[in-house]
Amino acid sequence: MAETESSITTEEGMHFVPDYTFENCPKLTAFFVPSAYDMYAQVHNEKIVNFIREKNKETEYVVSNCAGAQLIEKSGIADGHKIVTWIGGGKELQKEYPNLKVQNDSLVTFVEDGKFSSSNGNLASYISALNLVEKMTSLEHRNFVESYLYLDRLQNWKE
Repeated sequence: MAETESSITTEEGMHFVPDYTFENCPKLTAFFVPSAYDMYAQVHNEKIVNFIREKNKETEYVVSNCAGAQLIEKSGIADGHKIVTWIGGGKELQKEYPNLKVQNDSLVTFVEDGKFSSSNGNLASYISALNLVEKMTSLEHRNFVESYLYLDRLQNWKE
């Protein structure tokens, strides 16, 4: 989903055409808040911030990875909740948004607090996604997904 039906080019150069806009987005059970290398434009876009605020009212789960935590707090939906952001970004996030309980991003990879889940981003995002798969389906299905991702092979990758 996006602000308009126009195609979107990511920071990595991939092109997407959204199926839905903010106006015609269906009801969501889970909402993954986006992240970017530079969050300034997103955090200062009231349409995005308001969309997050409104969708939070209907969702069972809200997940942010990396700098998506900035949008979570800008919308005010997680005030008083624990959150973690990208490694190195926690101190600034806490300073800018004192109503969050920002966790130490150099020690905490993933945190859940109520309906909110957050991670440092990058590969740590898999933790958020897999925990949500388990909550929405079952432990068996989570294990099935993990097996297809070969995550067990990462356990001893240096050997």
